[in-house]
Amino acid sequence: MKTIKGPAIFLAQFMGDQPPFNNLKNICQWAASLGYKGVQIPTWDSRLIDLQKAAESKTYADEIKGIVQEAGLEITELSTHLQGQLVAVHPAYDALFDSFAPPAYRNNPKARTEWAVNQLKYAAKASQHLGLTAHATFSGALLWHTVYPWPQRPAGLVEAGFRELASRWLPILHEFDRCGVDLCYEIHPGEDLHDGVTYERFLEATGNHPRACLLYDPSHFVLQCLDYLEYIDIYHEKIKMFHVKDAEFNPTGRSGVYGGYQDWIDRPGRFRSLGDGQVNFKAIFSKLAQYDFPGWAVLEWECCLKHPEDGAREGAEFIRRHMIRVTEKAFDDFAGAGTDEQLNKKVLGLN
Repeated sequence: MKTIKGPAIFLAQFMGDQPPFNNLKNICQWAASLGYKGVQIPTWDSRLIDLQKAAESKTYADEIKGIVQEAGLEITELSTHLQGQLVAVHPAYDALFDSFAPPAYRNNPKARTEWAVNQLKYAAKASQHLGLTAHATFSGALLWHTVYPWPQRPAGLVEAGFRELASRWLPILHEFDRCGVDLCYEIHPGEDLHDGVTYERFLEATGNHPRACLLYDPSHFVLQCLDYLEYIDIYHEKIKMFHVKDAEFNPTGRSGVYGGYQDWIDRPGRFRSLGDGQVNFKAIFSKLAQYDFPGWAVLEWECCLKHPEDGAREGAEFIRRHMIRVTEKAFDDFAGAGTDEQLNKKVLGLN
């Protein structure tokens, strides 16, 4: 059995222009001061890492690793959520997602997609240089505008969409395989991979590629009214990453799952700081321990009410309290009879 590693923190939501949030060294020292043991690094923020340089230079990757280790931390994983989103963008979302790419690739969907694919390939090599075994990303979406079946979807549309999505991701998955790194899709509304069924469709379209794995984040399942505990039972062999994020869903007579176009603070479903929402983390940590989850418990802080620094401080202790140090022996060993073939036959009535 494995004891989950942590607590760790995803740095994306905490970066800023003022110390200690303005560069890798400072923010790592801040995270360590709160009790974190690891950091997950977003690769689109050049204040933290130059992704292409980390892919092309083992020396540079070692320097990044050294900065983190100097603060007493480990790098848990790299993230390409924004770049992964751009691997597959329906034209309806071109203008909204253009800001995820550098200015040189905006207003040019083909060039933007090529840039995103190259970014993912850099991420595979950079992860290898850093000694990492898993990587976080989004799938992007070609079908999301059809998520509700009205107007009716033409026959074969969904299958065609997943074939195209798989064709874009297979070269990337092959590169991650060559680098010995699992590519973990965060199952998330707005992505074509937004629940178990869509993940299975994608997996089938990729020929069950062994590197097409999962980032488990229960907050997105609360907002979808999906059973996030049974999800672990079903997909535990594919879950290689874990975002510890809380959420709540409080439907009313005026608004439910779709939220009525309201801001986050007014939506029935909203993300919360750890412990302030409805997620049953005791059950989640128990299941992950039961299934020998091999990775890190990484705080992803998103809350429309609480200050991020308070959420980060409270989150470290929250994760620490929920981590289960797995046992090395059975609780009833004291009453064990040992191994005795003759006794076994006698108990079975075979003597």
